[in-house]
Amino acid sequence: MGQIGNGGGALFRVTREIHFCYGHRLMRYAGKCRHPHGHNGRAQVELSSPRLDRRGMVMDFDEIKKKIQTWIDDHLDHRMILCQADPLAKLLQKAGEPVYLLKENPTAENIAREIFRVARGQGLPVRRVTLWETEKSSASYSR
Repeated sequence: MGQIGNGGGALFRVTREIHFCYGHRLMRYAGKCRHPHGHNGRAQVELSSPRLDRRGMVMDFDEIKKKIQTWIDDHLDHRMILCQADPLAKLLQKAGEPVYLLKENPTAENIAREIFRVARGQGLPVRRVTLWETEKSSASYSR
């Protein structure tokens, strides 16, 4: 038994929500976020497929959790997410503090893109990642 299609070019979509805490600061920014601070973030990882697998799923929620939530827990949760060019990065690393480095400024947009990139690299049929930085503010990345 193979995949089950739905016809008509429609897509099935599933979303897994992942909560994590992180710190960051923004370079080249004049507001308060230029200082180190933290967030209780919420990533929504949306997967899509025109067909369901033999079980009738885009992907099992537990499989999504094992892949992307495990990565977030291991790499982003309770870490400072900083730009590689941030002078604070070397200081924190030297002090043994947990740091995750991005090539870009660690904005909500760039963190969402990083989670998307990792999910795609793990073979997930990711459609969009939305990162809620606060209850009222989110940024999304999709292709």
